[in-house]
This record gives sequence, C-alpha cells and structure tokens, in this order.
Amino acid sequence: MNSAKLYVIEYTLHGTPKSFIIRLARMDNAVAWHWAGCDAGVVRIGRPGRENENKSSRLEVEKHGVADVKWRAT
Repeated sequence: MNSAKLYVIEYTLHGTPKSFIIRLARMDNAVAWHWAGCDAGVVRIGRPGRENENKSSRLEVEKHGVADVKWRAT
C-alpha cells in the first residue's frame, strides 16, 4: 500500500509568497526547506534512489532568497 501523503509547502522567495503541493511518504522541516529550494529553482532535484545524498540545508537555500518555509498536511 502506498503510504505517501499530500503536503502543502508555503515559503517566500525574495519577499514574494509562493506555495505548492507535494506527495511524499514523510515530511519534516529539513525536507520542506529542500523542496522549497527545488520549487524556487535554486536547488537541483535529485535522482530517485539517491534522494538522501543531495539534500540542501536551510542555510544554503536561504542564501538564494528563500525564507519562512512552512508546511502542513492537506
């Protein structure tokens, strides 16, 4: 059975509010910051199976103007 759930991630990019919905098995703050960076275009989306190797940190993403990342289950 598929255990993936839908999450809404909201963030600001250079002061402009953005949001998107993503389906993942689990979510936490580190994962939300990584995917906000991907949505903003400042982080590269990793290949399946290597997902854990290239997670971006909050500090890396903040350097490119991403801030106030919040997430919630739908």
